[in-house]
Parts: sequence; structure tokens; C-alpha cells
Amino acid sequence: MKGYLVLSTGDVFEGEWFGSVRDCTGEVVFNTGMTGYQEVLSDPSYAGQMITFTYPLIGNYGINERDFESIKPACRALLVGDLCQNPSHYESDYTLSEVAERYGIGGLSGIDTRAVTHIVRTHGEVYGLLTTDQEKVASFIPQPVRDVVPGVSVTSVQEYGREAQGPHIVLIDYGYKKSILQSLLDGGCRVTVVPYNVTHNQVHAIRPDGVFLSNGPGDPKEITPYLGELKKIVESYPTMGICLGHQLISLIYGCDTERLPYGHRGSNHPVKDLRTGKVYMTSQNHGYVVKEDSLSKTPLLLTFSNVNDKSVEGVRHKELPIWSVQFHPEAHAGPQDTGHLFTEFIQQCQVTGEKSYA
Repeated sequence: MKGYLVLSTGDVFEGEWFGSVRDCTGEVVFNTGMTGYQEVLSDPSYAGQMITFTYPLIGNYGINERDFESIKPACRALLVGDLCQNPSHYESDYTLSEVAERYGIGGLSGIDTRAVTHIVRTHGEVYGLLTTDQEKVASFIPQPVRDVVPGVSVTSVQEYGREAQGPHIVLIDYGYKKSILQSLLDGGCRVTVVPYNVTHNQVHAIRPDGVFLSNGPGDPKEITPYLGELKKIVESYPTMGICLGHQLISLIYGCDTERLPYGHRGSNHPVKDLRTGKVYMTSQNHGYVVKEDSLSKTPLLLTFSNVNDKSVEGVRHKELPIWSVQFHPEAHAGPQDTGHLFTEFIQQCQVTGEKSYA
């Protein structure tokens, strides 16, 4: 079946449709990873987005039941160059097109993904329509994607690792990846996952040893109404944040955030630890970033910097055990160079225990 990708720039791409047969719209982004398409398509941080895979062949090792990062993928569509319908891997259970159809995700193959990527790099904020109806090509009106966190966060408290002997961590869910939860469980933690709009009193009733702010989709400033409660929470317990969680910690203390020209999405982003001078390869997925010049009058110190564009990759509070990184230490998919940061956080929670900093 023929399908069409219509961009807000006026560009139109024709290809072969796969997955769910229904029109969809969303922000068009690109991911530069050579592998990890299953983890990417199931990452909740892609909510409302149409993912362009820059690697030419996608689907060649299939999809398994183990490597999903969420129960249900939140992305809108998948855009690929060459789609493999006959994967070869001993753990493969499904093809990419079968999974896309199961979860209601539209897809288009056989298009020039390099050209799509070039358009996004040139124009920055690009929106698209995926349709099988050629008559709709000329009538597409782009609509920005807003308020996506409530759709990917849990709505009730969930508990994991009840028998664990390590610290008890509250994971605030803005669209967390399963690998983050697994990293904490592998570190011996008991984990309680709570909704994005949790209050300080609700967290205090759980009596955790530490708090973790997860990744998530969208503009961090859309969470502004909840920053007052969040500030009370992070100042009461040792706290670590990743991606959106990092941006929220920065906003709490007076920093500003802005949209990147075309985002960081891939598994080969070099980041420098400013404390040691060591450079790590990292996995990233974000369209917004903390403005470095807004850090100067805050209690936060810059700890990590992006080698390519010098953007802020990590901050740490000058006095309280609160810190965060923009990249993904759990790194699924991607290099695990910075996995030791989970160990550092868990050890911090073990030392601090239930001590309150409020």
C-alpha cells in the first residue's frame, strides 16, 4: 500500500505503508543509532513524535519480548529507509511491522531518510502527517504536540523489589524507561513508582531513602505548575534526575531551558565530566536543554558538558545531595559508559538513609 509523509515545510515523501493503517500526525525527529530500534520505539520520551531512523536497514534482527522500554509504545509513527520483513535472530518473536500494527503505530518505508533528516536539521521544529489518502497531502495543517507527560505517566503507585535489602527509592514517573527501574533493582533497591503530579506529603508517607526523577517527553516548562511540590520533595531526600528530570531540577532552582535546533537522539554523543576531564560516550533523547548562562545565579554547578555543541549535560547542587544528567546512564540502547552513576546515587542513599534535608 502506498503512503505519504507530508511535512510542515511543504515537502512530501511517498513510500510503502506498514503497521497500523490510519492517519497520524506528530513532530518529526531523527535517531542516529545503528541498533536499538526496539528500545527507541518503546521509549515513552518519544510520545507524540514520528521517529526517522537514519540507519538505512531497520528490522533485521526482529523484535523480542524482553527489550521493550514500556508496556505500550507512545510514538506516533516510524519512518525507515529499508524495512526488513524477514529478520534473523534467535530471540526474534515478531517483525517490526507486526509490532507497529499491534500497537497502532503507522509506518512508512522506502523513503529517503537522509533527506528527511536534512530537512529537520535545517528547519528544526518540523511536523508531519502520515496518510494513505493522496488528497490530504495539500490540506495538512501542522499542530504542535503539547501536554504529553500525563499520557505516559502511571496513574497509581506501583511497587517493585519489596524484598530488597537496599535503599527504598521513589521513582517519579514522567515517562520512565524500564531500564531505569531495572538499574535501580539491580543495585539492590526497593522501588516505588509514583505519578508525575505526586505531592510532598504523599512521598513523605512512603518514607523513601532517595528520590529519582525520570526521563519523559515534551517541553519541561509544561510541568511548571508542579515545581513547588517537587522542590519540597527533592530538598527532603537525596535526588538524582535523568533527561526531563534533569531539566526539572534545573528549573526548580531558577535556570532556564530552551529548545535545541534539532535535538540529541542517538547512542554516540560524547560528554565530558568536568570534574575529572574524562569523556564518555552516551545515549541521548531530548529536544530541550538547560541554558548554561542561566546557571550563574543559582545554587547549581555544571558537571557535564556536551563535547559537540557544549550544551549542559549535568548539574549538581552546591550544598544538597541533588544532581542530574541530561544523558541516559541506563543506556538501552547505547553505550553503558556512565552506568556507574546509578551506583553513586545508590551509595549516596545508603549513607543518608531517611535523613531529611527540609
